[in-house]
Amino acid sequence: MNYSHEVINMKCIKQGPNHGPAPIPQEGNWTKAKEIKDISGLSHGVGWCAPQQGSCKLTLNVKNGIIEEALVETIGCSGMTHSAAMAAEILGGKTILEALNTDLVCDAINVAMREIFLQLVYGRTQSAFSDDGLPIGAGLEDLGKGLRSQIGTMYGTKEKGVRYLEMAEGYVLELGLDENDEVIGYKFVHLGKMMEAIRNGVDPKEAYEKNIGTYGRYDDSVKFIDPRKE
Repeated sequence: MNYSHEVINMKCIKQGPNHGPAPIPQEGNWTKAKEIKDISGLSHGVGWCAPQQGSCKLTLNVKNGIIEEALVETIGCSGMTHSAAMAAEILGGKTILEALNTDLVCDAINVAMREIFLQLVYGRTQSAFSDDGLPIGAGLEDLGKGLRSQIGTMYGTKEKGVRYLEMAEGYVLELGLDENDEVIGYKFVHLGKMMEAIRNGVDPKEAYEKNIGTYGRYDDSVKFIDPRKE
């Protein structure tokens, strides 16, 4: 350790109380985290690229500083999906400090890693008050039946109004309008459940029809439109 001449000639003053870092809530305990191995929890981080044309939601399940599970969800940029494939492959087994300094290729994923790092080291995790945290595999629970990301896609113009294209329930088939041409419900097909049924041998037409549902006051509608064509 090198000291400047000014510091060398200073009088030494003893340090007073030193209580260490403030404890953070982690998996049902209060932890004074001093090293990366002291960090555990499941949390989320959202990132965006410089032109902000795409974004990423990153979910990590960390145990003793090591990433045991990673879920990478992207939207808005086709190239980001390929970066996400690489990120999901290489994140497992890294410490969160290694992951923070790993080039995950896509700006949005790198920013998401930065944001989730802050969540984890400050104790702002989904599992902060869960005894022993969440099991490996908990990240998949965010995806629901059929393991598809929950996506909302809406489009609107001043001239023609709104079009619901995809909701959490699924791919929107029709919008239901009332007598004032206002949306009061919609019909959708749950793509995750439909594809799961097809994979299990159900006829595609039957799988499609069995996974159609409605939301809101769809049955009270006086007019129905295809949001992609009308």
